[in-house]
Amino acid sequence: MKFHSLATALLSLSINTFCVAQNTTHYPEEKHLANVRQLTFGGDNAEAYWSFDGKSVSFQSNNKKWGLGCDQIFYMPVEGLDLSDGHMPTRISTGMGRTTCAFFMPNGKSILYASTHLGGEACPPDPERKPGGKYLWPIYDTYDIFIADLNGKMIKQLTNNPGYDAEATVSPKKDKIVFTSTRNGDLDLYVMNIDGSNVKQITNELGYDGGAFFSPDGKKIVFRASRFSSEGEKQEYRDNLAKGLVAPTAMEIFVCNADGSGLKQVTKLGKANWAPFYHPDGKRIIFSSNHKGTRGFEFNLFMINEDGTGLQQITYDKVFDSFAMFSPDGKKLIFSSNRNNNGTRDTNLFVADWVE
Repeated sequence: MKFHSLATALLSLSINTFCVAQNTTHYPEEKHLANVRQLTFGGDNAEAYWSFDGKSVSFQSNNKKWGLGCDQIFYMPVEGLDLSDGHMPTRISTGMGRTTCAFFMPNGKSILYASTHLGGEACPPDPERKPGGKYLWPIYDTYDIFIADLNGKMIKQLTNNPGYDAEATVSPKKDKIVFTSTRNGDLDLYVMNIDGSNVKQITNELGYDGGAFFSPDGKKIVFRASRFSSEGEKQEYRDNLAKGLVAPTAMEIFVCNADGSGLKQVTKLGKANWAPFYHPDGKRIIFSSNHKGTRGFEFNLFMINEDGTGLQQITYDKVFDSFAMFSPDGKKLIFSSNRNNNGTRDTNLFVADWVE
Protein backbone atom coordinates (compact mmCIF):
# COMPACT_ATOMS: atom_id res chain seq x y z
CA MET A 1 0.00 0.00 0.00
CA LYS A 2 2.91 2.31 -0.15
CA PHE A 3 6.00 2.55 -2.35
CA HIS A 4 7.75 -0.67 -2.26
CA SER A 5 4.41 -1.98 -1.26
CA LEU A 6 1.27 -0.69 -2.87
CA ALA A 7 0.33 2.81 -2.05
CA THR A 8 3.72 4.47 -1.98
CA ALA A 9 4.20 3.45 -5.57
CA LEU A 10 1.37 5.78 -6.51
CA LEU A 11 2.67 8.31 -4.01
CA SER A 12 6.05 8.10 -5.74
CA LEU A 13 4.34 8.79 -9.05
CA SER A 14 2.95 12.00 -7.63
CA ILE A 15 6.12 13.34 -6.08
CA ASN A 16 8.47 12.24 -8.85
CA THR A 17 6.31 13.71 -11.60
CA PHE A 18 5.82 17.16 -10.12
CA CYS A 19 7.62 18.77 -7.25
CA VAL A 20 7.03 22.30 -6.04
CA ALA A 21 7.74 24.03 -2.76
CA GLN A 22 4.83 23.40 -0.42
CA ASN A 23 5.41 25.47 2.71
CA THR A 24 1.85 25.43 4.01
CA THR A 25 0.63 23.26 6.86
CA HIS A 26 -3.04 24.25 6.60
CA TYR A 27 -4.86 25.71 3.59
CA PRO A 28 -7.68 28.21 4.25
CA GLU A 29 -10.19 26.13 2.24
CA GLU A 30 -9.77 23.20 4.66
CA LYS A 31 -12.74 24.07 6.85
CA HIS A 32 -13.01 20.62 8.42
CA LEU A 33 -9.44 20.74 9.78
CA ALA A 34 -8.11 22.77 12.71
CA ASN A 35 -4.82 22.86 14.61
CA VAL A 36 -2.99 20.96 11.86
CA ARG A 37 0.33 19.67 13.22
CA GLN A 38 3.22 17.96 11.41
CA LEU A 39 4.46 14.73 13.02
CA THR A 40 7.32 13.53 10.76
CA PHE A 41 10.08 15.40 8.98
CA GLY A 42 11.70 13.60 6.07
CA GLY A 43 11.35 10.60 3.79
CA ASP A 44 8.07 8.95 2.78
CA ASN A 45 5.82 8.43 5.81
CA ALA A 46 2.38 6.99 5.30
CA GLU A 47 -0.42 4.69 6.38
CA ALA A 48 -0.48 5.94 9.94
CA TYR A 49 -3.19 4.07 11.85
CA TRP A 50 -4.43 4.84 15.37
CA SER A 51 -4.19 2.53 18.35
CA PHE A 52 -7.51 1.55 19.89
CA ASP A 53 -6.99 4.01 22.77
CA GLY A 54 -6.26 6.87 20.36
CA LYS A 55 -2.91 7.71 21.96
CA SER A 56 -0.46 6.23 19.43
CA VAL A 57 -0.11 5.53 15.72
CA SER A 58 1.70 2.86 13.74
CA PHE A 59 3.13 3.85 10.36
CA GLN A 60 5.70 3.00 7.72
CA SER A 61 8.67 5.07 6.63
CA ASN A 62 11.68 4.88 4.33
CA ASN A 63 13.47 7.87 5.91
CA LYS A 64 17.10 7.52 4.83
CA LYS A 65 18.22 9.57 7.82
CA TRP A 66 17.09 6.63 9.94
CA GLY A 67 19.29 4.27 7.93
CA LEU A 68 16.41 2.74 5.96
CA GLY A 69 16.70 1.27 2.47
CA CYS A 70 12.95 0.77 2.11
CA ASP A 71 9.76 0.92 4.18
CA GLN A 72 9.93 -0.26 7.79
CA ILE A 73 7.29 -0.16 10.52
CA PHE A 74 7.34 2.27 13.45
CA TYR A 75 5.04 3.45 16.18
CA MET A 76 4.93 6.61 18.27
CA PRO A 77 2.70 8.56 20.63
CA VAL A 78 0.72 11.30 18.90
CA GLU A 79 1.52 13.73 21.72
CA GLY A 80 4.84 14.42 23.39
CA LEU A 81 7.35 13.18 20.82
CA ASP A 82 9.20 15.69 18.62
CA LEU A 83 10.80 14.18 15.50
CA SER A 84 11.84 17.51 13.99
CA ASP A 85 15.38 17.05 15.33
CA GLY A 86 15.86 13.80 13.38
CA HIS A 87 14.96 11.54 16.29
CA MET A 88 13.79 8.07 15.19
CA PRO A 89 10.71 6.59 16.87
CA THR A 90 10.48 2.95 17.94
CA ARG A 91 10.91 0.53 15.05
CA ILE A 92 8.70 -2.56 15.17
CA SER A 93 9.79 -4.41 12.01
CA THR A 94 12.94 -6.51 11.69
CA GLY A 95 14.82 -4.12 9.41
CA MET A 96 14.97 -6.86 6.77
CA GLY A 97 12.94 -6.98 3.58
CA ARG A 98 10.15 -4.52 2.90
CA THR A 99 7.09 -3.90 5.06
CA THR A 100 3.66 -2.36 4.79
CA CYS A 101 0.33 -1.73 6.49
CA ALA A 102 0.83 -1.89 10.25
CA PHE A 103 -2.19 -1.91 12.57
CA PHE A 104 -2.43 -2.05 16.35
CA MET A 105 -3.89 -5.18 17.86
CA PRO A 106 -6.76 -4.71 20.33
CA ASN A 107 -4.56 -5.29 23.39
CA GLY A 108 -2.48 -2.20 22.52
CA LYS A 109 0.66 -4.21 23.23
CA SER A 110 1.34 -5.58 19.75
CA ILE A 111 1.12 -4.55 16.09
CA LEU A 112 0.41 -6.59 12.97
CA TYR A 113 2.11 -5.78 9.68
CA ALA A 114 3.12 -7.40 6.39
CA SER A 115 6.76 -8.10 5.56
CA THR A 116 8.86 -9.77 2.86
CA HIS A 117 11.73 -10.61 5.24
CA LEU A 118 11.23 -14.38 5.00
CA GLY A 119 11.86 -14.05 1.27
CA GLY A 120 15.21 -12.33 1.79
CA GLU A 121 16.97 -9.74 3.90
CA ALA A 122 17.32 -7.22 1.05
CA CYS A 123 14.60 -4.83 -0.14
CA PRO A 124 12.85 -6.47 -3.11
CA PRO A 125 13.47 -4.59 -6.36
CA ASP A 126 11.15 -1.90 -7.70
CA PRO A 127 9.39 -2.57 -11.03
CA GLU A 128 11.23 -1.33 -14.09
CA ARG A 129 9.86 1.97 -15.37
CA LYS A 130 9.59 1.93 -19.16
CA PRO A 131 9.40 5.31 -20.93
CA GLY A 132 5.82 5.88 -22.02
CA GLY A 133 4.68 2.67 -20.34
CA LYS A 134 1.74 2.30 -17.97
CA TYR A 135 2.50 2.93 -14.32
CA LEU A 136 2.49 -0.31 -12.31
CA TRP A 137 2.53 -1.31 -8.63
CA PRO A 138 4.56 -4.29 -7.38
CA ILE A 139 2.71 -7.18 -5.71
CA TYR A 140 5.52 -9.00 -3.90
CA ASP A 141 4.71 -12.67 -3.44
CA THR A 142 6.96 -12.84 -0.35
CA TYR A 143 4.63 -10.67 1.75
CA ASP A 144 3.14 -12.39 4.80
CA ILE A 145 1.37 -10.97 7.83
CA PHE A 146 3.05 -11.01 11.26
CA ILE A 147 2.44 -9.75 14.80
CA ALA A 148 5.23 -8.18 16.86
CA ASP A 149 5.25 -6.66 20.33
CA LEU A 150 6.09 -3.00 20.91
CA ASN A 151 9.77 -3.85 21.26
CA GLY A 152 9.80 -5.47 17.82
CA LYS A 153 9.90 -9.07 19.06
CA MET A 154 8.07 -11.33 16.63
CA ILE A 155 5.11 -13.00 18.34
CA LYS A 156 3.26 -14.81 15.57
CA GLN A 157 3.04 -15.34 11.82
CA LEU A 158 -0.60 -15.10 10.75
CA THR A 159 -0.28 -16.15 7.08
CA ASN A 160 2.04 -18.58 5.32
CA ASN A 161 0.33 -19.22 1.98
CA PRO A 162 2.31 -18.83 -1.25
CA GLY A 163 1.73 -15.40 -2.80
CA TYR A 164 0.87 -11.91 -1.60
CA ASP A 165 -0.73 -11.53 1.85
CA ALA A 166 -0.82 -7.93 3.10
CA GLU A 167 -2.96 -4.84 3.75
CA ALA A 168 -4.37 -6.20 7.00
CA THR A 169 -6.56 -4.10 9.32
CA VAL A 170 -8.50 -4.96 12.49
CA SER A 171 -12.22 -4.56 13.14
CA PRO A 172 -13.31 -2.01 15.78
CA LYS A 173 -15.15 -4.96 17.34
CA LYS A 174 -11.67 -6.45 17.94
CA ASP A 175 -12.67 -9.87 16.61
CA LYS A 176 -11.73 -9.92 12.89
CA ILE A 177 -8.94 -9.00 10.48
CA VAL A 178 -9.47 -8.16 6.81
CA PHE A 179 -6.61 -8.48 4.32
CA THR A 180 -5.77 -8.82 0.62
CA SER A 181 -4.34 -12.03 -0.81
CA THR A 182 -3.45 -13.66 -4.13
CA ARG A 183 -3.86 -17.18 -2.74
CA ASN A 184 -6.61 -17.88 -5.30
CA GLY A 185 -4.72 -16.31 -8.22
CA ASP A 186 -6.46 -12.93 -8.00
CA LEU A 187 -6.22 -9.97 -5.59
CA ASP A 188 -9.23 -10.53 -3.36
CA LEU A 189 -10.29 -9.68 0.18
CA TYR A 190 -10.29 -12.23 2.98
CA VAL A 191 -11.44 -12.10 6.58
CA MET A 192 -9.98 -14.13 9.45
CA ASN A 193 -10.38 -14.30 13.21
CA ILE A 194 -8.09 -12.13 15.30
CA ASP A 195 -5.84 -15.18 15.92
CA GLY A 196 -5.52 -15.96 12.20
CA SER A 197 -7.99 -18.84 12.17
CA ASN A 198 -11.12 -19.36 10.06
CA VAL A 199 -9.96 -17.58 6.88
CA LYS A 200 -12.81 -16.77 4.48
CA GLN A 201 -12.76 -15.15 1.04
CA ILE A 202 -15.28 -12.30 0.79
CA THR A 203 -14.72 -10.82 -2.72
CA ASN A 204 -14.48 -12.84 -5.91
CA GLU A 205 -14.80 -10.52 -8.91
CA LEU A 206 -11.77 -10.23 -11.20
CA GLY A 207 -9.68 -7.19 -10.30
CA TYR A 208 -7.65 -5.74 -7.47
CA ASP A 209 -9.52 -5.47 -4.14
CA GLY A 210 -7.50 -3.89 -1.34
CA GLY A 211 -6.92 -1.19 1.24
CA ALA A 212 -9.91 -2.44 3.24
CA PHE A 213 -11.23 -1.11 6.57
CA PHE A 214 -14.18 -2.09 8.71
CA SER A 215 -16.99 0.34 9.49
CA PRO A 216 -17.16 1.65 13.08
CA ASP A 217 -19.70 -1.04 14.06
CA GLY A 218 -17.69 -3.77 12.32
CA LYS A 219 -20.62 -4.76 10.13
CA LYS A 220 -19.32 -3.42 6.79
CA ILE A 221 -16.05 -3.12 4.90
CA VAL A 222 -14.93 -0.29 2.60
CA PHE A 223 -12.17 -0.86 0.04
CA ARG A 224 -10.69 0.21 -3.30
CA ALA A 225 -11.09 -1.92 -6.40
CA SER A 226 -10.29 -2.06 -10.09
CA ARG A 227 -12.95 -3.36 -12.48
CA PHE A 228 -12.90 -3.87 -16.25
CA SER A 229 -15.23 -3.13 -19.14
CA SER A 230 -13.62 -5.28 -21.84
CA GLU A 231 -11.94 -8.64 -22.31
CA GLY A 232 -8.78 -6.80 -23.35
CA GLU A 233 -8.64 -4.97 -20.01
CA LYS A 234 -9.20 -8.23 -18.14
CA GLN A 235 -6.42 -9.97 -20.03
CA GLU A 236 -4.03 -7.06 -19.42
CA TYR A 237 -4.79 -7.32 -15.70
CA ARG A 238 -4.14 -11.07 -15.71
CA ASP A 239 -0.89 -10.64 -17.63
CA ASN A 240 0.38 -7.98 -15.22
CA LEU A 241 -0.62 -9.97 -12.17
CA ALA A 242 1.27 -13.00 -13.48
CA LYS A 243 4.36 -10.75 -13.38
CA GLY A 244 3.58 -9.53 -9.85
CA LEU A 245 2.27 -6.17 -11.05
CA VAL A 246 -0.99 -4.22 -11.07
CA ALA A 247 -1.99 -0.90 -12.68
CA PRO A 248 -3.34 1.60 -10.10
CA THR A 249 -4.64 4.35 -12.34
CA ALA A 250 -8.34 3.35 -12.44
CA MET A 251 -9.92 2.43 -9.11
CA GLU A 252 -13.21 3.16 -7.38
CA ILE A 253 -14.50 2.84 -3.80
CA PHE A 254 -16.75 -0.09 -2.88
CA VAL A 255 -18.49 -1.28 0.29
CA CYS A 256 -19.85 -4.67 1.31
CA ASN A 257 -21.05 -6.42 4.42
CA ALA A 258 -18.34 -8.01 6.56
CA ASP A 259 -19.20 -11.41 5.05
CA GLY A 260 -18.89 -10.10 1.48
CA SER A 261 -22.61 -9.82 0.79
CA GLY A 262 -24.33 -6.63 -0.31
CA LEU A 263 -21.48 -5.38 -2.52
CA LYS A 264 -22.05 -1.80 -3.74
CA GLN A 265 -19.96 0.67 -5.72
CA VAL A 266 -19.75 4.05 -3.95
CA THR A 267 -17.76 6.25 -6.35
CA LYS A 268 -18.00 6.56 -10.11
CA LEU A 269 -15.50 9.38 -10.51
CA GLY A 270 -12.94 7.89 -12.86
CA LYS A 271 -9.15 8.00 -12.40
CA ALA A 272 -7.75 6.73 -9.06
CA ASN A 273 -9.96 6.70 -5.95
CA TRP A 274 -8.38 4.89 -3.02
CA ALA A 275 -7.37 4.82 0.68
CA PRO A 276 -10.99 4.93 1.95
CA PHE A 277 -11.95 5.06 5.63
CA TYR A 278 -15.32 5.37 7.35
CA HIS A 279 -16.30 8.54 9.17
CA PRO A 280 -17.20 7.74 12.80
CA ASP A 281 -20.90 8.15 11.96
CA GLY A 282 -20.66 5.04 9.76
CA LYS A 283 -22.52 6.83 6.96
CA ARG A 284 -19.73 8.76 5.23
CA ILE A 285 -16.39 7.73 3.75
CA ILE A 286 -13.22 9.80 3.45
CA PHE A 287 -10.86 8.85 0.61
CA SER A 288 -8.10 10.14 -1.67
CA SER A 289 -8.71 10.93 -5.33
CA ASN A 290 -7.11 12.62 -8.32
CA HIS A 291 -10.37 12.94 -10.25
CA LYS A 292 -10.35 16.77 -10.09
CA GLY A 293 -6.69 17.13 -11.01
CA THR A 294 -5.53 18.17 -14.46
CA ARG A 295 -2.47 15.98 -13.94
CA GLY A 296 -2.51 12.42 -12.62
CA PHE A 297 -0.56 13.14 -9.46
CA GLU A 298 -2.87 15.72 -7.84
CA PHE A 299 -4.46 13.81 -4.96
CA ASN A 300 -6.67 15.35 -2.29
CA LEU A 301 -9.00 14.04 0.39
CA PHE A 302 -12.72 13.92 -0.34
CA MET A 303 -15.75 12.74 1.61
CA ILE A 304 -18.83 11.03 0.23
CA ASN A 305 -21.98 9.45 1.62
CA GLU A 306 -22.08 5.68 1.57
CA ASP A 307 -24.79 5.82 -1.10
CA GLY A 308 -22.54 7.86 -3.43
CA THR A 309 -24.16 11.25 -2.82
CA GLY A 310 -22.85 14.39 -1.14
CA LEU A 311 -19.28 14.46 -2.49
CA GLN A 312 -17.18 17.23 -0.94
CA GLN A 313 -13.50 18.14 -1.01
CA ILE A 314 -11.68 18.11 2.32
CA THR A 315 -8.03 19.02 1.56
CA TYR A 316 -6.41 21.29 -1.01
CA ASP A 317 -2.73 20.45 -1.34
CA LYS A 318 -1.28 20.92 -4.83
CA VAL A 319 0.44 17.53 -4.94
CA PHE A 320 -0.60 14.75 -2.57
CA ASP A 321 -2.93 14.11 0.41
CA SER A 322 -3.96 10.56 1.30
CA PHE A 323 -4.18 7.80 3.96
CA ALA A 324 -6.72 9.60 6.13
CA MET A 325 -7.89 7.87 9.30
CA PHE A 326 -10.16 9.17 12.05
CA SER A 327 -9.16 8.63 15.66
CA PRO A 328 -11.40 6.16 17.55
CA ASP A 329 -13.28 9.03 19.23
CA GLY A 330 -13.69 10.85 15.89
CA LYS A 331 -12.10 14.04 17.17
CA LYS A 332 -8.88 13.88 15.13
CA LEU A 333 -7.77 12.99 11.61
CA ILE A 334 -4.31 11.75 10.67
CA PHE A 335 -3.15 11.82 7.05
CA SER A 336 -0.08 11.91 4.80
CA SER A 337 0.79 14.91 2.66
CA ASN A 338 3.44 16.54 0.49
CA ARG A 339 2.55 19.89 2.06
CA ASN A 340 5.15 21.93 3.92
CA ASN A 341 8.07 19.94 2.45
CA ASN A 342 10.13 22.92 1.23
CA GLY A 343 10.09 21.65 -2.35
CA THR A 344 11.52 18.25 -1.49
CA ARG A 345 9.93 14.90 -2.30
CA ASP A 346 9.15 14.23 1.36
CA THR A 347 5.74 12.95 2.36
CA ASN A 348 4.99 13.47 6.04
CA LEU A 349 2.33 12.67 8.60
CA PHE A 350 -0.05 15.38 9.82
CA VAL A 351 -2.68 15.29 12.54
CA ALA A 352 -5.60 17.72 12.81
CA ASP A 353 -8.68 18.32 14.90
CA TRP A 354 -11.79 17.36 12.92
CA VAL A 355 -14.42 20.08 12.57
CA GLU A 356 -17.94 19.15 11.43
